[in-house]
Amino acid sequence: MSEQIKHECGLALIRLLKPLEYYHQKYGTALYGLTKMNLLLQKQRNRGQDGAGLVTIKLDMQPGTRYISRRRSNSPQYLKDLFDGIFGHFADCTKEQLNDPAWLKANKPYTGELILGHLRYGTHGPNTIETVHPFLRQNNWITRNLVLAGNFNLTNVDELFAELISFGQYPKEKSDTVTVLEKIGHFLDDEVQRLFNWFKPEGYSNQEINTLIAEHLDVQRLLQRASRKFDGGYVMAGLIGHGDAFVLRDPSGIRPAFYYHDDEIVVVASERPAIQTCINVRYNQVKELKRGHALIIKKNGTITEELCKDQLERNACSFERIYFSRGTDRDIYLERKKLGELLADKILKEINYDFKNTVFSFIPNTAEVAFYGMIKGLEQKLNEIKQEQLLAQKEQLNPELIHDILAQTVRVEKLTVKDEKLRTFIADDNARGQMVSYVYDVTYGIVQNEVDTLVLIDDSIVRGTTLRDSIISILATLRPKKIIIVSSAPQIRYPDCYGIDMSKMKEFVAFRALVELLQENHKSHLLEETYQQCKEEELKPIHAIENKVKTLYDQFTEEQISDKIAELITPPDIFPEVKVIFQTIENLHTACPQNKGDWYFSGNYPTPGGTRVVNRAFINYMENSDERAY
Repeated sequence: MSEQIKHECGLALIRLLKPLEYYHQKYGTALYGLTKMNLLLQKQRNRGQDGAGLVTIKLDMQPGTRYISRRRSNSPQYLKDLFDGIFGHFADCTKEQLNDPAWLKANKPYTGELILGHLRYGTHGPNTIETVHPFLRQNNWITRNLVLAGNFNLTNVDELFAELISFGQYPKEKSDTVTVLEKIGHFLDDEVQRLFNWFKPEGYSNQEINTLIAEHLDVQRLLQRASRKFDGGYVMAGLIGHGDAFVLRDPSGIRPAFYYHDDEIVVVASERPAIQTCINVRYNQVKELKRGHALIIKKNGTITEELCKDQLERNACSFERIYFSRGTDRDIYLERKKLGELLADKILKEINYDFKNTVFSFIPNTAEVAFYGMIKGLEQKLNEIKQEQLLAQKEQLNPELIHDILAQTVRVEKLTVKDEKLRTFIADDNARGQMVSYVYDVTYGIVQNEVDTLVLIDDSIVRGTTLRDSIISILATLRPKKIIIVSSAPQIRYPDCYGIDMSKMKEFVAFRALVELLQENHKSHLLEETYQQCKEEELKPIHAIENKVKTLYDQFTEEQISDKIAELITPPDIFPEVKVIFQTIENLHTACPQNKGDWYFSGNYPTPGGTRVVNRAFINYMENSDERAY
């Protein structure tokens, strides 16, 4: 992606199913779980660059001994800082102590059987240490201690917060993370109290009841009650002090979660390849957590996948496939190639099938796989053209003509290189702006001046500022006849509210293009009319709310909006014509058949809260409010 957008977080959970002595004997270290968690987080660091945190819980510790340990970091080198601090606790250990799992568990923190790690990529708010997961809800009752980390955004925090107040709680802040923590915590308290009241009349001592609560705590029931009003995209991982653990996924399957388990370990992560690499298992051994379900790991080692919310239509986030998740997942790699391949017809139409005078490239570096697919699609089309030429001239064929026909190729070059070392911290705005335009380098001497057309694929176009201020400007120095920017994703028209930092309408170049088209076609009055309609929608019950912004986009064709986007991203005073080609939503679904969540392209939100958010985002735009809509 030419312009970075922040997005959903990453999480990892490990439950060791054997005593620490087992891992020391088999793998040579009692710190097996910590080393695996380090690798899991390293392999998912693409999902979070604002901070990282880790919690461990030791099982079966005596009262008065520390059994929960947490460390968090928001330093620039957050993962290094996190694990330096954790492993630093073992620096003073003797060789004998490091080889004594029982001593380590009794005397050192972070030697627990339950490990929960998190990578934070904040979508809003300050990047302070207090915002880094995991979060703790502490209590002297071991079964009431709760640890939570997640990859989620909820659209109805106000409603959930109000419900907490109705319970008699007094939350310390109003955020989705704290609200979810307290909501689950409330029902955890309720379940614990229910069991206490059940066993107390039977004559058990309070200490005996603690053990009975741990054995009989119904985590499925707890999560069903706590998540009943959740609206959003989420994967939430929790640890309960006595040793139960869970990972809960939203009923639309918006946010990703995968898991693997055998007789010695349970591993959960946001991305499948991280588990494959960490545990060295095959693709088909890693399962996807079903939507609306929770993976529940009881203290006794029982592992089940339980339904907690009625499943909705699967709407897994397609941006995971286009950009966010690492392309080392087999399915994602093939889907990104297919996205590029499906653009071939549109590209050929735009270049008038002129392979000879067209150079194809990509914008580093996440568009590279889509580029391979685009070239595959173009080569297939070129082979069809060659076949037609051979058949059309079969009577005149000779070795020279055959050679000329077969010699036609797709011209592939690496034209842009991102200069990762370029620094732009200059106080003067004009000078800094000039430096930004040179973030990308180009390969000179390849392009025929005023003859060649350049086609570059990007995985998506959100704001268009990097294209305008840097990429197109530097490409223009090659003096091509035409520059065509190809997006493997459709036009981003609507805000996201499920974990991606795309909440303000004014930031989308597609929306800015729409507004300009309305003004140019004397339809500006529709903006005010839509504003009033959105205000009226606010008064309806949430399940009756409709997306009123859609009707504005219906005024123009996709091509009209694309052409206006091309104008907006074209820098002033450059010679080549600039065009933009976008993927269609239909082709997106063809390439990513299992991840059809497309609300940022189509405006079709999978939850009622999402529909409310898009109307609020438009209201904020019209009222010149810089607040996010959820």
